[in-house]
Amino acid sequence: MAGLAVPPAAANVLAGPAEVIDGDTIDMTGTRIRLLGIDAPESAQQCRRDGQAWDCGRDAAAAMQEIVGAGPLECTARGTDRYGRTLATCRNALFDLGHEMVRRGLAVPFGEDAPYEYGEARDLARRLGFGLWAGEFEEPAAWRAANPRSAPVPARAEVAERPAREARYTNAQGCAIKGNHSRRGDFIYHLPGQRYYDVTRPEALFCTEREAIAAGFRRSKE
Repeated sequence: MAGLAVPPAAANVLAGPAEVIDGDTIDMTGTRIRLLGIDAPESAQQCRRDGQAWDCGRDAAAAMQEIVGAGPLECTARGTDRYGRTLATCRNALFDLGHEMVRRGLAVPFGEDAPYEYGEARDLARRLGFGLWAGEFEEPAAWRAANPRSAPVPARAEVAERPAREARYTNAQGCAIKGNHSRRGDFIYHLPGQRYYDVTRPEALFCTEREAIAAGFRRSKE
């Protein structure tokens, strides 16, 4: 599900509150983030527990909501997937989100980027019968392949000019939102993970979308 793009030389950091989309995807003020290194049941996916159908996808999303509710997040972006989502590892004051989802048995390690600790958390959850390991389940990737209509739709950029009131975009050099002039003279800003971000030479840098908009820039459409 997550085809990792080549990451930028300096990882970009997003900080702020988040909304839960499903068990491995969140939204930070307009930036859709897919957690790197895990795979959780899709929202419509069902598993079996105690001999009965179980809405494991819905419970995975509920667990993510509980984890995210522990406080503001800091996410380190590592690239984008083919659906246009930012791939990132995220944590708050209490949890590494991906590790905690795997530890609770409501996600599995996914891809070559999954940290070794995620494998250890999976083994513990399996041994203790947590979450998915309490019954029978199909690997989320296999379920998506069998139910393509339930898979995410490859998407272009989110709605343009949606200001982020809280999220901050930074990297090792400081503010990470790039502003420049287009060939037509438009003032445009590019967010980490957008299509032209890595090839854009910044004429101005901003930490928040609100700062960029206040300076007269509009959000890139892709």
